Amino acid sequence: MKSLDAISTPQGAIAAIAVDQRKSLRRLIASAGGVPEAAVPDSQLAEFKEAVTGALTPYASAVLLDPEYGLAAMRQRASGVGLLVTYEADGFDNPRPHRMLALMPEYSVTRLRDLGAQGVKILLSWAPDGDARANEEKRVLIERIGAECANVGLPFLLEPVVYDPLGSDPRGVEFTARKPGLVRDTVAEFSRAIYQVDVLKVEFPVSPVHIGSAYTRVEALDAFRALDEAARCPYIYLSAGVAINEFIGSLELAAEAGAGHSGVLCGRAIWQEGIPVYARDGRAALERWLAADGVRNAAQVMDCLKGARPWHHMQNA
Repeated sequence: MKSLDAISTPQGAIAAIAVDQRKSLRRLIASAGGVPEAAVPDSQLAEFKEAVTGALTPYASAVLLDPEYGLAAMRQRASGVGLLVTYEADGFDNPRPHRMLALMPEYSVTRLRDLGAQGVKILLSWAPDGDARANEEKRVLIERIGAECANVGLPFLLEPVVYDPLGSDPRGVEFTARKPGLVRDTVAEFSRAIYQVDVLKVEFPVSPVHIGSAYTRVEALDAFRALDEAARCPYIYLSAGVAINEFIGSLELAAEAGAGHSGVLCGRAIWQEGIPVYARDGRAALERWLAADGVRNAAQVMDCLKGARPWHHMQNA
């Protein structure tokens, strides 16, 4: 397996900040500003990413950006901070049947490497109990991307996000009660050697806000342990846009369970509260917010990683 030194702390934890949102970021800025999405120009997406990257990467080991609106931001990252680049076309806003994966047509892993990428990230929408033919097509695509990354020598970070093909509310009690098993099975599938995944970027199997409704506290802790047992490669947690307090609470649950994660790749939980500031008052106001609240949020998250398992311990397991 490839070295992750360029994107991790000296202790071997991945403390990365995600700013690769595209359609979702445009939608958030438009909503905060009370304007149609079409009224948010590409330059605003690029400016927001530059501001976040410049302010918060001094507190991170790596930053995740996209080549569509994040090229200028790539140059704003702090010295010594690794660069992860997204490769899929849509992120969470996937319009295709079965949420089928598609790649940005203008890029290959080689071209992402030439941009300076020190790791490649793919978001995969995955329903373990979904359409069998579609799932097999997704498996083949991930095999191909894993081989492409291995050929170029770049780490492959896969973010499989589970969903209900019947359309259940992902935050509803019904789907939340099923989620621990879905996340565990997904981790078991995509940590298989055939995919050549170097790091899985995974969802929390449970959330503290659903303890007492979808599961008990004991069941929640057991869900973290079950995920840990299923993983056969290093894994880190994503924030999925939850509030900072919920994200910190989930990291604390993981620590209580003794989960052997190797860090985080966290975006909106850290910086999303700055979006209304930016939409209302512009970049200078956003930079002031980032220097205070944004840095405080990032520091809270990074403080939770003191007990993270170094990625090379998992590789050698």
